[in-house]
Amino acid sequence: MKLVTKNHRGYTALHAEKLDTTLTTRGDSKESFYIGPLTDDLNQWPLEEDLPSWRCTMETNHQKLLSAVTKLLSLIALSLKLEEDFFEKVGALIEPLAFIRLLHYPGDLNSSSEEIFGASAHSDYGMVTLLVTDGVPGLQICREKSKQPRVWEDVPSMSGAFIVNIGDMMEGWTNGLFRSTLHRVLQPRQDRYSVAFFTNPSKDCIVECLESCCTESCPPRFPPIKAIDYLEERVRLTYGL
Repeated sequence: MKLVTKNHRGYTALHAEKLDTTLTTRGDSKESFYIGPLTDDLNQWPLEEDLPSWRCTMETNHQKLLSAVTKLLSLIALSLKLEEDFFEKVGALIEPLAFIRLLHYPGDLNSSSEEIFGASAHSDYGMVTLLVTDGVPGLQICREKSKQPRVWEDVPSMSGAFIVNIGDMMEGWTNGLFRSTLHRVLQPRQDRYSVAFFTNPSKDCIVECLESCCTESCPPRFPPIKAIDYLEERVRLTYGL
């Protein structure tokens, strides 16, 4: 609690967030630690004597994950028949708002009949998310998020591989060709750990439908928006601010 979250960096306690804002239940059953961009000096770090080499390890991890995401985005650009460095040219990677989130989902703590999720249903906000888990089941996706009732599928864990989620802003750029992934985490029966790397565009980057992804018969579905404006609104709803 000495490192409780400030500027979206540091520790968030159990039930502090509710990702599905339509639920009337208490917040999600998870605790986490956020590590944001390394360039702005806003991150909170435990003392070196308490966790030797931990800060260095996390900073190296952040740099390597961002490098992997940059390569992945170049492949997405090529798949859309754009130049390989398209996302760099539109300013998305000038100072990307990239966050590591270390997540712990406690084993079933709920003795009441209230349905509690480790992470209630949501989509990620940005471009893409890389995720690794410890293999404990719980993560589910819904392929057809606009249909009711929703059909949920378990996501298998694959050793040595990342799970990749498409984010809302990538859906906006591609006019729904790449759809953001609706997902949730069921409350596990045993402790579950995962590490997510959320990659959001630079704050002043404008996200708007690509010309190659819209036609007269398929006009833009989402209005242009500045990345920071979208992020702040989603965060406000998640934390009930």
